[in-house]
Amino acid sequence: MSHTILVTGAAGTVGTEVVKSLINRGVTVRAGVHSIIKGDRLKRLNPTLQMVEIDYSKPETLRVALTGVERLFLLTPATADQVTIGKHLIDAAKEIGIKQIVKLSAAEAAAEAPIEIGRMHREVEQYLQQSGVPAVLLRPTNYMQNFATRNYETIRDEGRLPLPLSDGKVAFIDVRDIADAAATILCAPIEEHTGKAYHLTGPEVLSGAQVAAALSEAVGGLVTYVPILEEDFRQQMASAPKWRVDSLLELYGTYRAGHAAQTTADVVHLTGHEPHTIQQFAHDYRHQFQTEE
Repeated sequence: MSHTILVTGAAGTVGTEVVKSLINRGVTVRAGVHSIIKGDRLKRLNPTLQMVEIDYSKPETLRVALTGVERLFLLTPATADQVTIGKHLIDAAKEIGIKQIVKLSAAEAAAEAPIEIGRMHREVEQYLQQSGVPAVLLRPTNYMQNFATRNYETIRDEGRLPLPLSDGKVAFIDVRDIADAAATILCAPIEEHTGKAYHLTGPEVLSGAQVAAALSEAVGGLVTYVPILEEDFRQQMASAPKWRVDSLLELYGTYRAGHAAQTTADVVHLTGHEPHTIQQFAHDYRHQFQTEE
């Protein structure tokens, strides 16, 4: 395939996997990163990978990043100004003449979303839909990889998985399945998916205890799920911005209410394979939860 695809947020958890999945399909990929130096590890994936630095406070960097690009995987940073960033990217893409935008959204995105994360994503979704650029929306549930980025130290050092989830259940998804779904769309004829929104989930709904059991099996030691109160979560996230902690607590509130306890077949529909199970995830990432000997 000759067209070039820009992946924004390429150095992050989802972006990295999207880059990998596109490279595996023989596509010309341009990785948009905040820092070329920090994104250097991406270059090791394939020598043909193009790297471009994007500073969201400087619109001219957006135009440079998008020049010569046919399609865009739109992933905005989890910051307080992510709506503004998303709109600026859409404007720049429209000005350049991008032929397709695939936006990474969230399962909670809805016009009447009761939580901030959902409202922010929905505002950008609507802006994109009104832009006239052919668009596809991906609305995944919470990522399994969050256990490896947010909870790994407590799991590794204390054998505990503390979450403000109570007895709620979530259809956690492996980001590798999100990446495969995105790559499938970005490599298909544009008209095949234009105007569609896909709700991406894992294969089953999981309690905190079930996640802990899968981690225990993978690491060969006991990991215990510990339901915690909101004030304990705030203390656990003390280094994060207050708005981010507030929005995550809103999100967990919807989980406790059962709003994320549904699965879909969209991953299978798009990729042709079943999504990763929590057991597969735990096995593949087990080294991040184990102490070094």
